[in-house]
Amino acid sequence: MKLNSKVAVITGATGGIGFAVAKRLGNDGYTVVLNGIEDAEGAKKVEELTKEGITAEYYGFNVTNEEAVTSNINAIGKKYGKIDVLVNNAGGLGGRSRFEEMTTEFYRFVMALNLDSVFFASRAAIPFLKKGENASIINYTSNAGWNAGGPGAGIYGTSKAGVHAITRALAKDLAEDGIRVNAVSPGTIDTPFHAQIKATKPEVFASWKNNILLGRIGKPEEVASVVSFLASDDASFMTAETVHVGGGQALGI
Repeated sequence: MKLNSKVAVITGATGGIGFAVAKRLGNDGYTVVLNGIEDAEGAKKVEELTKEGITAEYYGFNVTNEEAVTSNINAIGKKYGKIDVLVNNAGGLGGRSRFEEMTTEFYRFVMALNLDSVFFASRAAIPFLKKGENASIINYTSNAGWNAGGPGAGIYGTSKAGVHAITRALAKDLAEDGIRVNAVSPGTIDTPFHAQIKATKPEVFASWKNNILLGRIGKPEEVASVVSFLASDDASFMTAETVHVGGGQALGI
């Protein structure tokens, strides 16, 4: 395994946008370290990347588990001597619940999945990012961070608003170390995130394009290309920014 290339760590990278990002950064010349919670799928994805000539490996841990995140990020950083890019891709809706009936456990789960995970991984990675080349952190927020989400997705929107804020706060904190921190805000992207409604209510899934200026659903590769840009030298003067990748969906037509 090559230890002299740039190193990118991508959480939640065994499918959807995360895997598209891993593939894109791998093709950009990074050694990519994929994280996930399904070890068999992680091994399969590493094999797929390896066959394409990408140097990749997998670390299985739950991003909501502080101890697991810290120990694994430390192990990765020590192995490679640095981390050049941390992509905090892991996250999700977690389900739907209106506030009146929302349990504390559900609230804490969604906040942990989307916001705590960013804090845990970023904190652990900072010492190794300081040793990186044009080092940066790239987070994921959402339109829900601005419009508070649809029915039952209020706490998801709240957590993503937190990601928007922590992105800017980290950028302020790390600028003196030359570490940039940005975020992407994907719109509706055709991934397993929407698999259930696509399978059970395809007409509803298809109708979503009516709220997108460009008139179609996005592809994971279209988010990955923006992540690739934010990680590159071409974005060396960008920090504390959020890039919407939603075909104009944020305008709410």
